[in-house]
Amino acid sequence: MSVTLIGCGCGAESLSLEAAAALEQAEVLIGAARLLEPWQGEKTCVEAVMSKDIADAIRDHADKSACVLFSGDSGFYSGTRRLLPLLENEEAVVLPGLSSLQMLAARLKAPWQGWRLCSAHGVACDAVYEVCQGAPAFFLTGGKTGPAALCRTLTDAGLGFLKVCVGENLGCEDERITRMTAQEAAAADFAPLSVLLVEPAPRPEKRAPGLPDSSFQRAEKVPMTKQEIRAAALSKLAVKPTDICWDIGAGTGSVAIELALQAKAVYGVERNADALKIAEENRRALGAWNLHLIEGAAPEALDGLPAPDAVFVGGSGGRLREILEKIHAANLSARICVSAIALETLHTACAVLREKGYETEVCQIAVSRGRSAGELTLMLAHNPVWLITGTRV
Repeated sequence: MSVTLIGCGCGAESLSLEAAAALEQAEVLIGAARLLEPWQGEKTCVEAVMSKDIADAIRDHADKSACVLFSGDSGFYSGTRRLLPLLENEEAVVLPGLSSLQMLAARLKAPWQGWRLCSAHGVACDAVYEVCQGAPAFFLTGGKTGPAALCRTLTDAGLGFLKVCVGENLGCEDERITRMTAQEAAAADFAPLSVLLVEPAPRPEKRAPGLPDSSFQRAEKVPMTKQEIRAAALSKLAVKPTDICWDIGAGTGSVAIELALQAKAVYGVERNADALKIAEENRRALGAWNLHLIEGAAPEALDGLPAPDAVFVGGSGGRLREILEKIHAANLSARICVSAIALETLHTACAVLREKGYETEVCQIAVSRGRSAGELTLMLAHNPVWLITGTRV
């Protein structure tokens, strides 16, 4: 038994000659109702969209030549990926089609090889993270996650100024290409068959962790983790691009911002409203769009946050034990780094982490910075800081 899997592109007019010939010769067509509509009444058409249902339909018509129809290109977020493993014992031929990606690029007279390719069609999609990767982001959309929903997410993150382009019903008579800002698109209505292209969000040039302290706005009574401590803490946490991070006691946001420049998303919790205002200013100034600032005291303010992969505890308000227990409950495999300037904090951090079965490492950092005194340079010592790291083995 042989079957042909066809990417139908953006409509009948965009079909390749090879695909059109296969459809002409086929006795049975299988796929979504929208794709089968042009051939209803001419051929045996079987509506099926789930991979198992399609495979069953192929076998139910094993004595006839069959084609399976997929929208767009068979290699671009297509159902062929899940169907092919179910057809290991069948002779399957895959014919590609023009994708909406190619069609939009052609309409814009622009190359697409440098775009970041994302799907928000029936899958979770973090639009803020995607536009922060330094390239225009192309989104397949669908269902509840259309262009407007994605642009509302961007606008809520402070990225409403980004230029976007929406392509509706590409390849059809009612095709429409619209250019606007993300904020404007967030309030607009678009056709169900739409794609979205967003310009990259402004971000600082990538560099090693440990931004100069002068990069951050500060206030006299709002604490800030200094550059040397910050760089060491990020090293201990070993953050990856796919990580979700928490920063508890975010202060001016210096650690949270540096985490955001490394990770997928960061949630910074701070109970001081004045500190949060400064953190928000720093967040925007340094392009940490994937940093979500939350006003409140931990551990209560941690309720409902996505489970973290890495957590920095810069301030605990005397509730370190409860906070560490909360982190442990959220994800017992999370990497934890606690900053301490008091012996009591050091003792509590070590005790609780060991109780919970973490492998614990303690590092003391004593930093002195030079200050000019005439022709001399004097070294001024800062308070020593302990970094207590907890990891699961």
